[in-house]
Amino acid sequence: MRKVLCSPGTYIQQEGAMGQLAKEYAAIGSRGAHVIVDPTIDKLYHDRIVSSFDHDHVPYELMVFGGECSMQEIDHHRGHLGDADAVIGIGGGKTLDTAKAVAYYAKLPVIIVPTAASSDAPCSRLSVLYTPEGVFDRYLNLPANPNAVIMDTDIIAKAPVRFLIAGLGDAFATYYEAAACVQSSAITMTGGHATNAAFALAELCHDTLLEDSVKAIASVKAGVRTPALENIIEANTLLSGLGFESSGLAAAHSIHDGMTALEGTHKMLHGEKVAYGTLAQLVLEDRSLEEMEEVYAYFRQVGLPTSLAQIGIAEATDEDLLKVGEHACGPDETMGNMPFEVTPVDVAHAMRAADELGRAF
Repeated sequence: MRKVLCSPGTYIQQEGAMGQLAKEYAAIGSRGAHVIVDPTIDKLYHDRIVSSFDHDHVPYELMVFGGECSMQEIDHHRGHLGDADAVIGIGGGKTLDTAKAVAYYAKLPVIIVPTAASSDAPCSRLSVLYTPEGVFDRYLNLPANPNAVIMDTDIIAKAPVRFLIAGLGDAFATYYEAAACVQSSAITMTGGHATNAAFALAELCHDTLLEDSVKAIASVKAGVRTPALENIIEANTLLSGLGFESSGLAAAHSIHDGMTALEGTHKMLHGEKVAYGTLAQLVLEDRSLEEMEEVYAYFRQVGLPTSLAQIGIAEATDEDLLKVGEHACGPDETMGNMPFEVTPVDVAHAMRAADELGRAF
């Protein structure tokens, strides 16, 4: 049996790390860096981003991200690479996925610099592509993980708390999807079965979330770094990233992908939709009432959605939810990693039942 665990070349979690980017770049390049930055982050931290490059006289070109990780955006950046010999992505998930895709097509190394602990995407060898209108397009599987992932804890501590909470939603799915993949002996995106190490990381991620989420949220609301926040940054990014990629995805993420077909969900963050997908997965699995109550209680405690209204589709019809199910059960989705057959109708019913359970609890 082929088992695979993959990870980024280096993971750095440190206060003030943004001011050392030129040093990190020097380990993989010399001619110049193509830097893709989220527009909000550029306005807030432009001087900090470029300071080390200017100080060390390292060439770079900074371009602002256009808003969607689409092939059009990727091609736009590819056309401006010039002599760059590395790509650096700074910002949220779509900015980072764009940087990874640009580096892949240009055959260049890439450094990923998240500015919030909002998802488990940074460490992965994967980009999620959307249409310019924001509808899920496809997964772009990459041959390697990022050369480096750099987390500046000073910046992350000052990011909007909603981003951290969305990261909790994305990370919370990790253990449940991993467990489904282990049970079904699924082939993960790495091309192998889950290792014991990867599943142990998924379990550690789950335990860390339950222990430190509330304390970490308080830290971000206060704009300060604490041990609990450090633990949650690692859980949301590294533990969840390695856990999902090397253990596998299942219903929660495929339901998220299906929900992008409904316009009402477009204003929701990735992790918020994944969180609701997790509730639907637990319904599909017919988890015990006690466990369901615990999950709903945790979601309410940290502020994750427990209803259709909270993910922007309060008025969703049965036809709308069936449309989600049809997308979620598509041939390129990870629903097939569930240890039993799931139909579009099953998904629609599970989403409706999860909403009703939110009222019951």
